[in-house]
Amino acid sequence: MRWALVKVCLAVTTMVAAAFAVPLGLVIQEMARDRAFSAAERHAAGMGPTLSITTDRAELTRAVATSEAGGEGRMAVHVPAVGTHPALAIGDRRAHAHDVAATRAQGRARTVTVPGGYALLQPFAIGSGGIAVVEIHVPESEVSKGVTTAWLVLAGVGVGLVIGSVAVADRLGVRMVRPARRLAGAARDLGEGRLTARVPEDGPTELRLAAVAFNSMADQVVHLLANERELAADLSHRLRTPLTVLRLNAASLGDGPAAEQTRVAVEKLEREVDTIIRTAREAKPRTAAGGTGAGCDAAEVIRERMEFWSALAEDEGREARVAGVERPVWIPVARADLVAALDALLGNVFRHTREGAAFAVDVHSGEDAVIVLVSDAGDGITDPQAALARGGSGGTGGPSGTQGPDGAIGSTGLGLDIARRLAESTGGDVRIGRSVLGGTEVRLWLQRAAVRPGERRRRRRAPAR
Repeated sequence: MRWALVKVCLAVTTMVAAAFAVPLGLVIQEMARDRAFSAAERHAAGMGPTLSITTDRAELTRAVATSEAGGEGRMAVHVPAVGTHPALAIGDRRAHAHDVAATRAQGRARTVTVPGGYALLQPFAIGSGGIAVVEIHVPESEVSKGVTTAWLVLAGVGVGLVIGSVAVADRLGVRMVRPARRLAGAARDLGEGRLTARVPEDGPTELRLAAVAFNSMADQVVHLLANERELAADLSHRLRTPLTVLRLNAASLGDGPAAEQTRVAVEKLEREVDTIIRTAREAKPRTAAGGTGAGCDAAEVIRERMEFWSALAEDEGREARVAGVERPVWIPVARADLVAALDALLGNVFRHTREGAAFAVDVHSGEDAVIVLVSDAGDGITDPQAALARGGSGGTGGPSGTQGPDGAIGSTGLGLDIARRLAESTGGDVRIGRSVLGGTEVRLWLQRAAVRPGERRRRRRAPAR
């Protein structure tokens, strides 16, 4: 838009400058010509009184020599033969004899072209009754005197006008383009999940109104999302009553492994419901990962979840190992999201591998990314691509087993999808491969800084452990 406006202004200004400068230059050229011939007529008129008094050669020669044009060699006097007096031609002659004769016959002034310029032929009556002709030479330089300078001045003025108009158009274009770019950037940010994106309400009237409408729309989106979160929290809260009944019934089952597992499952379900309610009722809506305020210590979360799952691993005779969590590892995702992804991956290990199969969680921290590796000693996955596809289960080979990608045949496949969406929200990804333990290795690549779609850099595969 900016350059289009500059081009239009350049074209219009150039046409306007040319429309005024060219006629004005032609007028100046004509004025210079008229000035030169008017001066020649004055010089010729100065010889009129002398010719009316005398036609003596000596007197005419002296008069020509003392005149301005004669002193410059630009005057000649042609006197016809009258009676016994021969014809006279005094001064520097340039016009042809037939031009002089034609002027004498017509009895009026005329201009003819001669080498080096023009000649003004002015007739005068003399006392003897004949017609004498005064010739004034007008050089080409006199006709065009000052015209070149005038054209240069007009050209400079035109160029100055064009440059000035382009500068003004550029400033106007910036004033229009900058708010438009801000509006486009804010729309892109809002589409990527940055709900805090707003546009300054300034600039031209139309763009200012568009900014007001965009900000109103963004506020409405935030309001609708808040209502959705409240609805999710209310629906989750309704689960408390049946969970309370279930917990009381589980407490009356007595002792035994089955009863204890039931009570543990009920407690976990209560914690998950509480997490859903707290997440849904956060004061600020969560945008795409990496938004303002989003982030957690991955090392702390992994230690906490491994402590939780280690109790169940001990009951099943599994060896559990964790590495790389000695120091804090910050990642730009919410704690609840990371907990959900880890629980989904570790839950897959317990559901789809035999009892006694070992598993491990390794964390590799770099300057711009964090890699979380969840490995097991199961049988591996026959079709990793199908396992990563949400709802793509059904005999494809689940994580470290022979079932679906997130559970038994016919499962929804939401476990790996949770981890995949978490990684992609930071600009990372999830990949499945063969672990050093002999089973499946799920690699969770998390970018420390969120990357916009289309700007994701090519990443190297995770180094083998």
